[in-house]
Amino acid sequence: MSQQSVRDRLVEIRRDLHRHPEPAWREFYTTARIVEELEGLGVDELHVGRDALAEDERMSVPGDDEIRAWYDDALDAGADPDILERLEGGYTGAVAVVEQGDGPTVALRVDIDGLLREESTDDDHVPAAEGFRSEREGAMHACGHDAHATIGLGVIDAIADTDFEGTLKVFFQPGEEMSAGGKPMAESEHIDDVDYLLAVHVGLDHATGEVIAGLDGFLAVSQLLAEFEGSPAHAGGQPNEGDNAIQAVTTAIQNLYAIPRHEDGATRINAGRIGGGTATNIIADEAFVEAEVRGETTELMEYMKARGTRTVENAAEMHGCEVEITTDSEAPSADSDDPLADLVGDVADGNDDVENVVERATLGGSEDAAYLMRAVQRNGGLAAYVGVGTDHPGGHHTATFDVDEASIPLGIDVLVDAIAEIADRRP
Repeated sequence: MSQQSVRDRLVEIRRDLHRHPEPAWREFYTTARIVEELEGLGVDELHVGRDALAEDERMSVPGDDEIRAWYDDALDAGADPDILERLEGGYTGAVAVVEQGDGPTVALRVDIDGLLREESTDDDHVPAAEGFRSEREGAMHACGHDAHATIGLGVIDAIADTDFEGTLKVFFQPGEEMSAGGKPMAESEHIDDVDYLLAVHVGLDHATGEVIAGLDGFLAVSQLLAEFEGSPAHAGGQPNEGDNAIQAVTTAIQNLYAIPRHEDGATRINAGRIGGGTATNIIADEAFVEAEVRGETTELMEYMKARGTRTVENAAEMHGCEVEITTDSEAPSADSDDPLADLVGDVADGNDDVENVVERATLGGSEDAAYLMRAVQRNGGLAAYVGVGTDHPGGHHTATFDVDEASIPLGIDVLVDAIAEIADRRP
């Protein structure tokens, strides 16, 4: 197949995935489409759904009715029903294994989920103009995970034409946006023998033609749900008889932002979603807030979480309410290992299509690839998080986000060459 034909095929796959964005544990069409491609590539092992995960470690799992609705939508969209059966219950994702002789086990992690946000319909938004805008209203690929999944498939296809000797594993991970899928894959048996791990992300405000050899500074994150329960009363007739859950939740939010920052490094807190009450003339007996805390290290995140929990509990007590706090999802901090990042930088520097190599950059956000990175590092291996620049007209998570599709084959080339070099050099 010619180089142009390969590129056209990659674009076709990416655009198909872009049309069908699905959030955490609802990536039914996406996983089925990936599995179809993997079966066509003839991988040596293919672990799908429950077989790809430590299923008890899933976080932020939606309700059964919602899972079923997305499952049915994937079926209606043309996903293979036999593959879908293996994903029932929201067990999405896959791990593909390619064996090419004796050598190290090298893994690549790509995420596959979309975001719950509306995609732009503007004429200058390429997916809208060229007919591959999201077909699912209220959801879109606004972070490039459609490109990541395509890169994963492209790496598997291309590795056979190299002199790589060893085992390649590609983790097609669900639920990154909710920090929900990294831990189940990191706790699975598939990570145990991995000697080297590369994770990849496109964009991140780096232009097409630029490669970041090692991203560091992942903020550890914990996403929390606090549900307040008070006592209802007539707001006009007996306001003194109520215990106002809305008053408790607003007190909690105000005080969360007053938590002292820490001398050891950066911390973050945000109350992102609130709700409660039933009518203006009723003292609200129920309210909730969804919030998140982050830290430059896992310890700093835990500091914010402990202070945040105490703040919420005290706000509830102040207003005579009860509160239940649950952790929806979490991810630790992580850093790239210098020897592996240096190798990626060397390989990228030797690629004619790479215009600039950035040795190190700070991610600034959170990433549950950190679970897989830390698992490999804990077992004595090396891990690096690689950035592949792409010109994107809108910022990540915005309605106009899109990727420059030229970055997809570039990312594949760099990663394939890096994987082959890892087997030769064994840093």
